[in-house]
Amino acid sequence: MSKPRDDRQAEMFRPALEEIIDLGHPLVRLAAEIDWDFLATRFGAVYRPGPGQPPLPTRLIAGLLILKHMHNLSDEVLCARWVENPYFQFFCGEVVFRHELPFDRSSLSR
Repeated sequence: MSKPRDDRQAEMFRPALEEIIDLGHPLVRLAAEIDWDFLATRFGAVYRPGPGQPPLPTRLIAGLLILKHMHNLSDEVLCARWVENPYFQFFCGEVVFRHELPFDRSSLSR
């Protein structure tokens, strides 16, 4: 099971998303209601540790799939929106705002 990425040490001079977003926003409230640990446990059961690149954080992938379904987005549009939307990033478990995807877009379809 993969752990959420925590780059706070490397990103210590960048403000946390929690400090720049409205904590009453619907996606922030929805993120608080989802049992991310349950999803990590259930999805983690299908991951096998081994050679290759480490898996992406479960919350990131689950969050992206939820957002894609909620807004009926293509992979391309979802990735573009994620890069420009701090609420999408917060929902997916990011700590600071990112200006680029932390994964290759093709990872969504594999």
